[in-house]
Amino acid sequence: MRRRSDSVPEPPDLPAFRVEGEPRVDTQPEARHENTGLVRHDVALDDARIDTDAARVVRRLERNGFQAYLVGGCVRDLLLGGTPKDFDVATSARPEDVRAIFRNCRIIGRRFRLAHVLFGGGKVIEVATFRKNPQELVADDEDEAAEIIIRSDNVFGEAHEDAIRRDFTINALFYDLDRRQVLDWCGGMADILARSIRTIGEPSVRFREDPVRILRVVKFAARLDLGIHPDVYDAMVAHRDELAKAARPRVFEEILRLLRQGAAQRSMWLLWETGAMAVLMPELSAYLDDDEGTGGGVHRFFQRLRAVDERVKREGPLDDTVLWTALLLEPLLEVVRDVRDIAGEAHAFLDPFVRRLAMPRRIADGVKRIVAILPRLAQGRGGRFARTELAAQALAVLELDYVARGKDPAALSRLREAVAPVDNRPMRHRAALTPRG
Repeated sequence: MRRRSDSVPEPPDLPAFRVEGEPRVDTQPEARHENTGLVRHDVALDDARIDTDAARVVRRLERNGFQAYLVGGCVRDLLLGGTPKDFDVATSARPEDVRAIFRNCRIIGRRFRLAHVLFGGGKVIEVATFRKNPQELVADDEDEAAEIIIRSDNVFGEAHEDAIRRDFTINALFYDLDRRQVLDWCGGMADILARSIRTIGEPSVRFREDPVRILRVVKFAARLDLGIHPDVYDAMVAHRDELAKAARPRVFEEILRLLRQGAAQRSMWLLWETGAMAVLMPELSAYLDDDEGTGGGVHRFFQRLRAVDERVKREGPLDDTVLWTALLLEPLLEVVRDVRDIAGEAHAFLDPFVRRLAMPRRIADGVKRIVAILPRLAQGRGGRFARTELAAQALAVLELDYVARGKDPAALSRLREAVAPVDNRPMRHRAALTPRG
């Protein structure tokens, strides 16, 4: 039986292209989506919280005779009272139509083409043509079937088809700017009001289709403070082993997202509690399972993640190497305790993460070197190492460790002066002028 510490968060509440024909130009907007099961909700979202460039893209597409809506995460976050980190647009216009309308546009993607409308400061408004589920297509022979598989993400469709092919109901809401309505084909508005995560369709089927959706549930529940529908939670537990079959780089990136967004503590608790951590990071899961044998390590683990969240909210994203070191520090310190070859033992511990999660060697090497230098840094002896970029990352880890142990990180002020400053943001955040995609 797991013993729980007061520092461990409580569990979440569980509330009881293929081109086919010509593109359709919308000439009767008032008759849109008849007989598609659409429910319209009159919702006047605060215009001040809607990105003006995204709104400009939507209205310009509409003026040119196409359907266009804000869609997905931005609508979800606005309805939940949050601030979207980006705004996406879904439209009946094909990518080449979007490029013809916007001079500041480029088309990206080989399998599924997307239009990126570029604005100043590196801002990108992603514009996607409505898609439909390729499973609805029927192939007459094997060659055509192969073609469908190869181009399965490139099947254009209608707005309602685009909605039902998404993963969760709260991500399938469209917002009509001019009519100030939320368009709901999947019951997402009710789940917004209940603050509950529910899949579109049978959860077990959706998780077998794409096990990474399990990690997305964890991300949304932790970051947005949402409950998980009981059927979804049960399916996450039942199908957690499917995560071992998922593409390793995708899994690695999703774990990083769990750490980056200011909700690492609750994310890791959910990952552990559902058993997904035991599939992806069994070494860490086994450590957390042994609360009595860790000498307070479980408490320090969650306190350290709390410190990560507080720092992310206060100062912005931390470097990925810092995040991974903070995550694995407790079991790593146990592994290297009382050994002479600290780097070698740390390497042996991290190698399964490299193989199982496609952890980049640069990150694994960084974690290993930080763990090896931490004891000297804690004694104020940085030496030549103190002028390297990795020293600043190591100092960030040491500060987080101080907080986890109830020590005052202000005690590191002299060491902080000796260490070369470094941009702690992940590499993707440093290239702010580079459009995404």
